[in-house]
Order: sequence, then C-alpha cells, then structure tokens
Amino acid sequence: MYTEEEGRSAVRFARAVIERHLGIAGIEPPDLSRGFDEECGAFVTLVTHPDRDLRGCIGYIEAVKSLRETLEDVAISAATRDPRFPPVRAGEMDRLVVEVSLLTPLDRIPAHGEEIIHHVEIGRHGLVVERGPYRGVLLPQVPVKYEWDVPTFLAHTCAKAGLPPDAWLDPLTTFHRFGAEVFEEVAPRGEVRRKDLRSC
Repeated sequence: MYTEEEGRSAVRFARAVIERHLGIAGIEPPDLSRGFDEECGAFVTLVTHPDRDLRGCIGYIEAVKSLRETLEDVAISAATRDPRFPPVRAGEMDRLVVEVSLLTPLDRIPAHGEEIIHHVEIGRHGLVVERGPYRGVLLPQVPVKYEWDVPTFLAHTCAKAGLPPDAWLDPLTTFHRFGAEVFEEVAPRGEVRRKDLRSC
C-alpha cells in the first residue's frame, strides 16, 4: 500500500511534528506526497532506545481525516496525551524511536466464540473488540512482540477494552480485524525501515 519512501516520510514527518511541538528549534516537517491527502487510519508509537520500552502510543483506527492531518494529530498526542505516561520532554527525543503504523480499513470478523480463532492470523491482523460501550484496540505487532497465540491475543484485546478476558467467547462480543504497514526508526533520528510484523 505504501512505498519505502512514503514510510520514511511518514516517520520523519511524525518526529518533526513532535519536536516542533516540544519547542526544539530549527525543526520543519518534510513535504509529503499527494498520497498523504487520502484518508487513512494511523498510529504513532514512541519507544525508548535501545531497551524498547513503550513511551506513548495514540492513533485513529478508522480514517477520519487525511493521513497528513492524522499523523500530525496522533504524533503530538502520542508524545503528550497518552494517559498512561507523563508528557514527553524535549530532551527525551534523543532517546526515543518513532514508529508509524498505517492501517487498512476495518473488516468485521463473521464469526463468534471459538470460531473467531480461525479468522485471526498473528503477525498479520490487528484487532478491535466491541461490546456495548466497551471498545479496545491492539495493533498487529503486539501479539508478535509478546509471543501470544490467537486466544491470548483475543483475551488481551478484551482486557484492553475493560472487558473480562474471556469476553471473546460471548456471542454479544464483536471483533473487527485490520492490517498495518509499520515503519520505524532503527535508532533515534536514524534510518527508517519497514517492520516485519512476523518477527517484531
């Protein structure tokens, strides 16, 4: 869906937006191609380098505005509005790696209970779970990182939504799956590469 150059541009744009917002002098986001005018869901994730601890992650699971606008919004939010962490300080950016996930449209899983297992592939699919007012999202790289099988992935997605871990077995619980193309810095401000979701 996105070229290597577009992936590099997305990551560099997200970093520049964050650093400019944090008041780092001389930062100007790079120009983006016309493809970034299309609507697309996206997440920006910040992790520490080299230990890879999560420092912030915010995104739009569905396309609500242009990818350019989405990246600007979620990049700032990942750095300053993730309720799990204090806001990132300018000095931290030298030790943080930026990762951008560009998402495919949601695809409702046409199954319930244990049948859902056959519709989810680790390393390929992210999940959105919904039941009543509860909603939770996990990106496709998460179960690979933690070496989860599909039932464990389903359980953790439910827990992320504030549901019991076994809520995925309830026929009233619905799931959508989605794919992602993920691009990440190898080191802070370093080379950007496409991330292999099967070996995060």
